Amino acid sequence: MKHNIAFARLSEIEPAEIAAHMSDPRVAEHMPLLTFAWDDAAVSKFVAQKEECWNRDGLGHWAILSDGRYVGWGGFQKEGDEWDFGLVLRPDAFGLGTRISRKALEYAIADERIPFVTFLLPPSRKNLGALKRIGAKFVGEIEYDGARFLKFQLETT
Repeated sequence: MKHNIAFARLSEIEPAEIAAHMSDPRVAEHMPLLTFAWDDAAVSKFVAQKEECWNRDGLGHWAILSDGRYVGWGGFQKEGDEWDFGLVLRPDAFGLGTRISRKALEYAIADERIPFVTFLLPPSRKNLGALKRIGAKFVGEIEYDGARFLKFQLETT
């Protein structure tokens, strides 16, 4: 089945949809920084933080739509001098990760400000084949906000 993938702003998504997505225990399983309940206030704060990234950096996280339906969020966030790519999908859309990532990475390749993209994955993620297939290289383990992550880097130039 062909999925029409599109990117929108998170502010265009009903807050209840984001809260339900982020409250799913299958999503939280690989998100060590997800330590709070997703209510209206949490969604409002999250969307405001992501919009601030767009205002500051001209790029940020999108709401991801498949055939017009919200399936998750992801995109780029500037961390110091690096652009980190993240993707958080609803469980019923886990199989779309490669297609969505490929489309998002086209943005990074076309943006001269982004010579490479980083990926931070929790050690609980065991299936890393997709990162290897796109050419991302393991950089090492880092600590971010008190949690351990595996850091990968993909050259985009």
